[in-house]
Amino acid sequence: MKLTKYTHACVRLEKAQRVLVIDPGTFSEAEEALAGAHAVLVTHEHNDHIDRPAVLTALRSDASLQVYAPAGVATALKEAALKETAREEDVARRIHAVEPGSEFEVAGFHVRTFGGQHAVIHAQIPVVANIGYLVDANVFHPGDSFVVPDGITVSTLLVPIHAPWSKVGEVVDFVISVRAPKAFPVHDGLLNELGRGIVEGHVTRIGARYGTTYERLSPRESVDV
Repeated sequence: MKLTKYTHACVRLEKAQRVLVIDPGTFSEAEEALAGAHAVLVTHEHNDHIDRPAVLTALRSDASLQVYAPAGVATALKEAALKETAREEDVARRIHAVEPGSEFEVAGFHVRTFGGQHAVIHAQIPVVANIGYLVDANVFHPGDSFVVPDGITVSTLLVPIHAPWSKVGEVVDFVISVRAPKAFPVHDGLLNELGRGIVEGHVTRIGARYGTTYERLSPRESVDV
Protein backbone atom coordinates (compact mmCIF):
# COMPACT_ATOMS: atom_id res chain seq x y z
CA MET A 1 0.00 0.00 0.00
CA LYS A 2 1.27 3.45 -0.93
CA LEU A 3 0.95 6.22 1.66
CA THR A 4 1.28 9.85 0.58
CA LYS A 5 1.47 12.60 3.18
CA TYR A 6 0.00 16.02 2.53
CA THR A 7 0.47 19.16 4.59
CA HIS A 8 -0.67 18.83 8.20
CA ALA A 9 -3.12 15.98 8.92
CA CYS A 10 -4.06 14.60 5.50
CA VAL A 11 -2.85 11.30 4.06
CA ARG A 12 -3.76 9.39 0.90
CA LEU A 13 -3.64 5.57 0.75
CA GLU A 14 -3.52 3.70 -2.56
CA LYS A 15 -3.62 0.01 -3.46
CA ALA A 16 -4.87 -1.96 -6.47
CA GLN A 17 -5.88 1.31 -8.17
CA ARG A 18 -8.17 2.21 -5.25
CA VAL A 19 -7.73 5.40 -3.21
CA LEU A 20 -8.71 6.25 0.36
CA VAL A 21 -8.09 9.73 1.82
CA ILE A 22 -8.03 10.60 5.52
CA ASP A 23 -8.63 14.15 6.82
CA PRO A 24 -8.46 16.37 3.74
CA GLY A 25 -8.51 19.63 5.69
CA THR A 26 -8.09 23.31 4.92
CA PHE A 27 -4.41 23.24 5.94
CA SER A 28 -3.79 20.52 3.35
CA GLU A 29 -3.86 20.26 -0.43
CA ALA A 30 -7.37 18.85 -0.14
CA GLU A 31 -8.44 19.05 -3.78
CA GLU A 32 -5.23 17.39 -4.91
CA ALA A 33 -5.48 14.66 -2.28
CA LEU A 34 -9.13 13.97 -3.20
CA ALA A 35 -8.50 13.64 -6.94
CA GLY A 36 -9.59 10.16 -7.98
CA ALA A 37 -10.46 9.12 -4.42
CA HIS A 38 -12.96 6.32 -3.84
CA ALA A 39 -13.46 6.88 -0.11
CA VAL A 40 -12.82 9.57 2.50
CA LEU A 41 -12.46 9.15 6.26
CA VAL A 42 -12.83 12.20 8.51
CA THR A 43 -11.67 12.02 12.14
CA HIS A 44 -13.52 15.11 13.44
CA GLU A 45 -15.14 18.42 12.63
CA HIS A 46 -12.26 20.90 12.86
CA ASN A 47 -11.44 22.66 9.61
CA ASP A 48 -7.82 21.55 9.58
CA HIS A 49 -9.19 17.99 9.19
CA ILE A 50 -12.05 18.59 6.75
CA ASP A 51 -12.34 21.10 3.94
CA ARG A 52 -16.11 20.90 3.57
CA PRO A 53 -16.42 22.64 0.18
CA ALA A 54 -13.67 20.45 -1.27
CA VAL A 55 -15.28 17.25 0.03
CA LEU A 56 -18.73 18.24 -1.25
CA THR A 57 -17.27 19.11 -4.65
CA ALA A 58 -15.58 15.71 -4.80
CA LEU A 59 -18.85 13.99 -3.87
CA ARG A 60 -20.70 15.82 -6.63
CA SER A 61 -17.98 15.05 -9.17
CA ASP A 62 -17.82 11.30 -8.51
CA ALA A 63 -21.04 9.37 -7.96
CA SER A 64 -19.15 6.46 -6.40
CA LEU A 65 -17.27 8.41 -3.71
CA GLN A 66 -18.16 7.48 -0.11
CA VAL A 67 -17.48 9.61 2.98
CA TYR A 68 -17.34 8.36 6.58
CA ALA A 69 -17.24 10.72 9.57
CA PRO A 70 -18.51 11.18 13.14
CA ALA A 71 -22.26 11.76 13.30
CA GLY A 72 -22.07 15.54 13.72
CA VAL A 73 -19.79 15.94 10.72
CA ALA A 74 -21.87 13.59 8.58
CA THR A 75 -25.09 15.45 9.45
CA ALA A 76 -23.57 18.85 8.68
CA LEU A 77 -22.29 17.61 5.30
CA LYS A 78 -25.68 16.15 4.40
CA GLU A 79 -27.46 19.37 5.34
CA ALA A 80 -25.01 21.41 3.28
CA ALA A 81 -25.59 19.15 0.28
CA LEU A 82 -29.38 19.23 0.54
CA LYS A 83 -29.45 23.04 0.77
CA GLU A 84 -28.24 23.23 -2.83
CA THR A 85 -30.94 21.22 -4.59
CA ALA A 86 -33.10 18.16 -4.13
CA ARG A 87 -30.90 16.41 -6.67
CA GLU A 88 -28.20 16.37 -3.98
CA GLU A 89 -30.03 13.50 -2.26
CA ASP A 90 -27.66 11.05 -3.94
CA VAL A 91 -24.72 12.94 -2.44
CA ALA A 92 -26.29 12.80 1.03
CA ARG A 93 -26.81 9.03 0.76
CA ARG A 94 -23.07 8.57 0.29
CA ILE A 95 -22.20 10.32 3.55
CA HIS A 96 -22.09 7.88 6.47
CA ALA A 97 -21.93 8.39 10.24
CA VAL A 98 -19.50 6.16 12.16
CA GLU A 99 -18.97 5.42 15.83
CA PRO A 100 -16.04 3.95 17.77
CA GLY A 101 -15.82 0.18 17.87
CA SER A 102 -17.15 -0.42 14.37
CA GLU A 103 -15.79 -2.17 11.27
CA PHE A 104 -16.63 -1.73 7.61
CA GLU A 105 -15.32 -2.29 4.10
CA VAL A 106 -15.08 0.58 1.66
CA ALA A 107 -13.39 0.81 -1.74
CA GLY A 108 -11.49 -2.40 -1.09
CA PHE A 109 -10.12 -1.22 2.28
CA HIS A 110 -10.99 -2.71 5.66
CA VAL A 111 -11.53 -0.05 8.33
CA ARG A 112 -11.83 -0.29 12.13
CA THR A 113 -12.69 2.67 14.36
CA PHE A 114 -11.39 3.62 17.79
CA GLY A 115 -11.63 6.38 20.37
CA GLY A 116 -14.56 8.72 20.35
CA GLN A 117 -13.33 11.99 21.88
CA HIS A 118 -11.01 14.80 20.79
CA ALA A 119 -8.17 15.50 23.21
CA VAL A 120 -8.90 18.26 25.71
CA ILE A 121 -7.58 21.67 24.65
CA HIS A 122 -8.91 23.63 27.62
CA ALA A 123 -11.67 23.18 30.17
CA GLN A 124 -13.61 26.08 28.60
CA ILE A 125 -13.37 24.68 25.06
CA PRO A 126 -16.04 22.05 24.31
CA VAL A 127 -14.80 18.57 23.46
CA VAL A 128 -15.96 17.20 20.10
CA ALA A 129 -16.25 13.68 18.74
CA ASN A 130 -13.09 12.18 17.24
CA ILE A 131 -12.66 8.83 15.50
CA GLY A 132 -9.33 7.07 15.01
CA TYR A 133 -9.15 4.84 11.92
CA LEU A 134 -7.15 1.64 11.41
CA VAL A 135 -6.92 0.78 7.72
CA ASP A 136 -6.23 -2.78 6.54
CA ALA A 137 -4.91 -3.74 10.00
CA ASN A 138 -1.89 -1.62 9.11
CA VAL A 139 -2.15 2.18 9.12
CA PHE A 140 -3.58 3.95 12.18
CA HIS A 141 -4.61 7.63 12.03
CA PRO A 142 -5.73 8.79 15.51
CA GLY A 143 -7.05 12.20 14.48
CA ASP A 144 -6.70 14.67 17.33
CA SER A 145 -6.20 12.18 20.12
CA PHE A 146 -3.70 9.79 21.62
CA VAL A 147 -6.13 6.88 21.78
CA VAL A 148 -4.26 3.56 21.70
CA PRO A 149 -6.10 0.86 19.71
CA ASP A 150 -6.90 -2.03 22.03
CA GLY A 151 -6.42 -5.71 21.28
CA ILE A 152 -4.50 -5.24 18.03
CA THR A 153 -1.03 -4.66 16.66
CA VAL A 154 -0.47 -1.52 14.60
CA SER A 155 2.14 -1.77 11.84
CA THR A 156 2.20 1.88 10.71
CA LEU A 157 1.45 4.72 13.11
CA LEU A 158 0.63 8.28 12.07
CA VAL A 159 1.80 10.47 14.93
CA PRO A 160 0.26 13.90 15.71
CA ILE A 161 3.61 15.45 16.58
CA HIS A 162 2.36 18.93 17.48
CA ALA A 163 -0.98 20.41 18.55
CA PRO A 164 -2.56 22.99 20.89
CA TRP A 165 -3.76 20.02 22.96
CA SER A 166 -0.48 18.16 23.45
CA LYS A 167 3.04 18.33 24.85
CA VAL A 168 6.17 16.52 23.74
CA GLY A 169 6.03 13.96 26.56
CA GLU A 170 2.53 12.91 25.52
CA VAL A 171 3.64 12.47 21.90
CA VAL A 172 6.52 10.24 23.00
CA ASP A 173 4.30 8.23 25.36
CA PHE A 174 1.80 7.67 22.54
CA VAL A 175 4.53 6.24 20.31
CA ILE A 176 5.81 4.06 23.17
CA SER A 177 2.31 2.80 23.96
CA VAL A 178 1.41 1.81 20.40
CA ARG A 179 4.88 0.35 19.62
CA ALA A 180 4.34 0.25 15.87
CA PRO A 181 7.41 -0.78 13.85
CA LYS A 182 7.01 2.29 11.62
CA ALA A 183 5.86 5.81 12.49
CA PHE A 184 5.35 8.90 10.34
CA PRO A 185 4.29 12.45 11.27
CA VAL A 186 0.92 14.12 10.87
CA HIS A 187 -0.52 17.28 12.43
CA ASP A 188 2.71 19.19 11.86
CA GLY A 189 1.45 22.19 9.91
CA LEU A 190 2.10 24.68 12.72
CA LEU A 191 5.70 23.63 13.38
CA ASN A 192 8.77 25.47 12.17
CA GLU A 193 12.02 23.58 11.61
CA LEU A 194 13.40 24.38 15.07
CA GLY A 195 10.33 23.03 16.85
CA ARG A 196 10.10 20.03 14.55
CA GLY A 197 13.70 19.11 15.24
CA ILE A 198 13.12 19.06 18.99
CA VAL A 199 9.98 16.93 18.85
CA GLU A 200 11.25 14.54 16.22
CA GLY A 201 14.55 14.12 18.01
CA HIS A 202 12.79 12.86 21.14
CA VAL A 203 10.35 10.66 19.21
CA THR A 204 13.16 9.13 17.12
CA ARG A 205 15.51 8.46 20.01
CA ILE A 206 13.06 7.19 22.62
CA GLY A 207 10.77 5.45 20.14
CA ALA A 208 13.71 3.38 18.90
CA ARG A 209 14.16 1.93 22.39
CA TYR A 210 10.67 0.42 22.07
CA GLY A 211 11.04 -0.86 18.51
CA THR A 212 9.61 2.09 16.56
CA THR A 213 11.43 3.59 13.60
CA TYR A 214 10.28 7.16 13.03
CA GLU A 215 10.69 8.75 9.59
CA ARG A 216 9.87 12.28 8.52
CA LEU A 217 7.72 12.73 5.42
CA SER A 218 7.44 16.04 3.63
CA PRO A 219 4.20 17.15 1.94
CA ARG A 220 3.49 15.06 -1.19
CA GLU A 221 6.18 12.53 -0.24
CA SER A 222 5.17 8.87 -0.52
CA VAL A 223 6.26 5.61 1.09
CA ASP A 224 5.23 1.97 0.79
CA VAL A 225 3.75 0.55 4.00
